[in-house]
Amino acid sequence: MTIVREARESDLEVVAGIYAEAALTPATFDLEGHPVQWWREVLATTAPAAGHLLLVAERDGEVAGYAKSGTFKAKPAYDTTVETSAYVHSGHRGAGVGDALYTGLFERLDATKLRLAVAGVTRPNEASDRLHRRHGFTEVGTFHGVGVKLGKAWDVLWLERPLAGANEAIPQEES
Repeated sequence: MTIVREARESDLEVVAGIYAEAALTPATFDLEGHPVQWWREVLATTAPAAGHLLLVAERDGEVAGYAKSGTFKAKPAYDTTVETSAYVHSGHRGAGVGDALYTGLFERLDATKLRLAVAGVTRPNEASDRLHRRHGFTEVGTFHGVGVKLGKAWDVLWLERPLAGANEAIPQEES
């Protein structure tokens, strides 16, 4: 059974290890993982109403993966949009952990006034592509050769998913 919950300080070493494993692949364009201190800062700045979340999936008492949502671009006009990602430990792939993480993440995001979630998927990555589409993402476009890693230029597929807040009225700006 997979349990999705908010991350705790005691999870961060495993989360850092999962991301370090992903950093060895084109799944992320970071060339190395982030230290535990970086993850502590992420945890300290979680803000559910703003869509800044760090969740973990626990299977048989151990952290099997994590999902993160946060700032898409650091400009105020983008504040109702979040970028999402999910990473699963290699020993737990194919067991529904990614689905559980995204289900938990989008339950929380849909309870906010946020309008849109976006995600970038390095091509090829069929598992991630399928995961995003199962959770309501649609293709927006592809940036061709946008990232260079491991001696190769990689394409990134960009996807979007409306959130429940997309139905909210847009606040009028004061002039």
